[in-house]
Amino acid sequence: MSETTAEPTELTSQYSAQVAGDLERNLKEQERLSGEIEALQTQLAALRHDHTVLVNIQQVLGVPTTAAAPAAQPGATVPVPRKVAAPASRATEETEVRKSAARKRAAKRSTAAAAPTLVTLVREHLASQSEPRSAAEIATVLGQQHPERAVKTTVVRTTLEGLVAKNQAQRTKQGNSVFYTAPDSAEAAADDEQNPQPSA
Repeated sequence: MSETTAEPTELTSQYSAQVAGDLERNLKEQERLSGEIEALQTQLAALRHDHTVLVNIQQVLGVPTTAAAPAAQPGATVPVPRKVAAPASRATEETEVRKSAARKRAAKRSTAAAAPTLVTLVREHLASQSEPRSAAEIATVLGQQHPERAVKTTVVRTTLEGLVAKNQAQRTKQGNSVFYTAPDSAEAAADDEQNPQPSA
């Protein structure tokens, strides 16, 4: 009688191990495919946004539109993967945390892609100024104008030096201080370099 009991128990444990392995592989494959789907959906959203922007620019330019926007067909959308009702385990929780983090990173990237770069902000700020500005002054103003960004003086200074290297900004020195101007005021900057003001 004990042999009969032992055989089903061994068989049950083998099946349990096999099912657990299959379930784990299934979840890993779902996770992989979900990641790919999310990446594709992010790319599709970015392309649709770019398309809208380009169509708007085309309309502003007065150019007749040649290609219409792709129709939103039911077959064109990517279906959301089904969730398997499985017991909540540590692996499942970790998977959910990773997916959530991936969604946040994708959202952050799409937001960052829409925002102007620091180089653009610095260049525009310099162009709007009539007097030379220090890196600290520019960092303070940009930090106030864009509170969602962490604008640091050292990063602004590096950006300004990069613009100077590309002849997109001018550097002048007054005493121990360094000031920057837009390239259209290059003549004034050249005069300042040739005739530096005495330090106080």
